[in-house]
Amino acid sequence: MINTFRSKGPQKIFHWALSNGLAMYPTNFKPELATVAPITLFPTPLPETAFQDAIDVQTVYNALYANIAQNKNGWLAEETEKLASSDPDFTGRLWSLYKRAKQHGICQNLSLGVFRSDYLINADDNQIKQVEFNTVSVSFGGLSTKVGELHDYLNKSGSYTDNGDAFYDQDIPISQSAELLADGLAEAIGQYQSADTNKKPIVAFIVQNGERNVFDQSVLSINLLTKHNIKSVRLTIHEIHSATRLDSNNNRLFLKSSGQEIGLVYFRAGYSPSDFVSEQDWENRLTLEVSYAIKAPNLLTQLSGTKKIQQLLTNPTTLRKFLPNDDSLSLLVPTFVKIYPLDFSELGEVGRKLAFEEPENFVLKPQREGGGNNIYKKDIPGFLESIGQDEWNAYILMELINPKPTEENVVIKGQELFSVPISSELGIFGTVLFDEDKIYSNNQAGWLLRSKFNTSNEGGVAAGFGCVDSIILY
Repeated sequence: MINTFRSKGPQKIFHWALSNGLAMYPTNFKPELATVAPITLFPTPLPETAFQDAIDVQTVYNALYANIAQNKNGWLAEETEKLASSDPDFTGRLWSLYKRAKQHGICQNLSLGVFRSDYLINADDNQIKQVEFNTVSVSFGGLSTKVGELHDYLNKSGSYTDNGDAFYDQDIPISQSAELLADGLAEAIGQYQSADTNKKPIVAFIVQNGERNVFDQSVLSINLLTKHNIKSVRLTIHEIHSATRLDSNNNRLFLKSSGQEIGLVYFRAGYSPSDFVSEQDWENRLTLEVSYAIKAPNLLTQLSGTKKIQQLLTNPTTLRKFLPNDDSLSLLVPTFVKIYPLDFSELGEVGRKLAFEEPENFVLKPQREGGGNNIYKKDIPGFLESIGQDEWNAYILMELINPKPTEENVVIKGQELFSVPISSELGIFGTVLFDEDKIYSNNQAGWLLRSKFNTSNEGGVAAGFGCVDSIILY
């Protein structure tokens, strides 16, 4: 198949991708010039049982993190307070903002979780094992749909074979994440109580300055308008104070330019300290939190997704505080791997010992998202020795998953084609609308497959490590 494709050339892929928005901006881009997003040529085979297990457990994970973010028993606040002192530059700042918002008065009880749970498939038993759970700025729901459509088009148009017949005798599954995520945003808007009942509120996409992954976000924005008649606007954290107005009487948030009311603030930024370049940016984040607009996510929901919380949830006693139902636990617990703290607890002592004596079996993770932040294997001891032990608690030590090997694929990055063995990470999207007492809706919202050269540790597409892929089931 690879030789067949090379003889025909990649033009058909480029034409389809650019015609259908399977695109990203390159570095140092001009706004009128986009390029094809990093993708694979072929869908990647996945075992159907593992894929279905990941689909089936998503609403359980949605409920778990919604229950944590409700903070009914104060557990999240207690654990975040401890973590804040170990990671003052980010977790500490977010926690400080939450405390200030609470003191000011949080007038909107509803929160929207737009989540993604990421898995590797364990080579030993075909079981899914969770890499991480993402509660803020989950990406590639739009492009995941597009790459599945591309691979299906290439197959049905005969592009994979010499004789023009389809190569795969089954339909290539296409993630509906582009529509389902937009549906989740629309559901939140549907629950929002507008100041003017004759005007539908809008969604504010909070994006990074110089955002390259615009088209992934635009797919959702377009679906919001075409399917739900909901308008949206793109804002950076840096311009909230100049572009919006907070009504001092009721904390409703309005666009200054048009007077439109913002009913939902959807964060596609704010997951890294680099997103906040000034004190004004932190104040802008506080403004959004205290506004009457629904947040996706609010600060408590974002903080529920720290790596430290993921580690604590591997303790069965802790987990049962939030999911007492045995059926739910039976779905969720098999997805865990061993995760250790590096504090001075009994388990932390074990973690510190393993970090220095068996580093080749682990990855060290900080409280960061976006790719490129982890420390792997033999680099762990030296890194820990380079920082103070009082900072170690900001990291978790996670057992490495032995991923199922995949066949060689072709990775397309610009005009470069790489025929390489790849490894793939499956992400399942979910949306959950809840307040401090109740979950109103809880849905699985499609999937994402990201693949990378199997010689690479990191897999973030936006960070330049991986590519967007689709699946074929066996």
